[in-house]
Amino acid sequence: MRVGVEWMERHQVPLYVGALALSAAVGLLIPAVAHPAEVAITPALGLLLYVTFLGVPFGKIGHAFRDWRFLSTVLVVNFALVPIVVFLLSRLVAHDQVLLVGVLFVLLTPCVDYVIVFTGIAGGARERLLAAAPLLMLAQMLLLPLYMWIFVGDGFVRTIDLSPFVEAFLLLIALPLVAAALTQLIAARTRWGAAVQHAALGAMVPLMMLTLAAVVASQIAGIGRRLDALLLAVPVFVLFAAVMVAVGTAAGKVAKLDVPARRAVVFSGATRNSLVVLPLVLALPPAYGLAALVVVTQTLVELLTMVIFIRLIPRLIPARSFTTTTPD
Repeated sequence: MRVGVEWMERHQVPLYVGALALSAAVGLLIPAVAHPAEVAITPALGLLLYVTFLGVPFGKIGHAFRDWRFLSTVLVVNFALVPIVVFLLSRLVAHDQVLLVGVLFVLLTPCVDYVIVFTGIAGGARERLLAAAPLLMLAQMLLLPLYMWIFVGDGFVRTIDLSPFVEAFLLLIALPLVAAALTQLIAARTRWGAAVQHAALGAMVPLMMLTLAAVVASQIAGIGRRLDALLLAVPVFVLFAAVMVAVGTAAGKVAKLDVPARRAVVFSGATRNSLVVLPLVLALPPAYGLAALVVVTQTLVELLTMVIFIRLIPRLIPARSFTTTTPD
């Protein structure tokens, strides 16, 4: 079993791309799978986030918060600089409020799941970004309504039913987080608990594949029908990724972070929380149905850019070019 887990971890990027391609083909050829696939998104994502949080060193959270230089840089990039970039780029779709809402929802929320995987592949500070994940998640849930009010207006905010957002927070964040903490507590005290934790962590790649497959299979037919409108959002997503590489690199340099931390900051700024945001967007009024397809389109664009980034970022931020600064 361990050999299989190690093999999947080494080949996770092509496995994710394969899951995307297969689920897209199934979704296009068998449109009836869209509904059951959509129903499967929330439980699959909940399990994925449970496994993600299971890797958070809860016993060392205090140390992570003492690493104020890295943590403050990640927060500034995601919640001060990203909104400025998003506002400017979103002007490209500002003429269509539905497209605008989809773009804002997905680009204003930093990723807390597969960004950790890609950061590790690129030699970034995976553990430090993992420890910061709960704080990033809480901050975006609190700040997203404020950003939407500023960028779209109070008229849109008043149309939103907050109950699905609360439900999503409880099911996708609070429950997986508490379950992961309890699992770690039991694992530290019992042998079988440690075995369960190890097995759960080994399920990360299959769960990511399952989640991506559910998202794409549920939405790909809709994307095909509205491709003309969705193509307007693609340049926004590509430009966002390109701009955030420069922004993240500059922020890491200004903060005098070490190389792994600089790479982690770049990935955190460029990678968005599309999988978690999708259930929230699906809960919007029916008039905003296209916004969910915008989110899925961003996922597809982002995964393709991540394949490039895991090779590009180590070249842009090479280990030999900087003097290492250890966490405070």
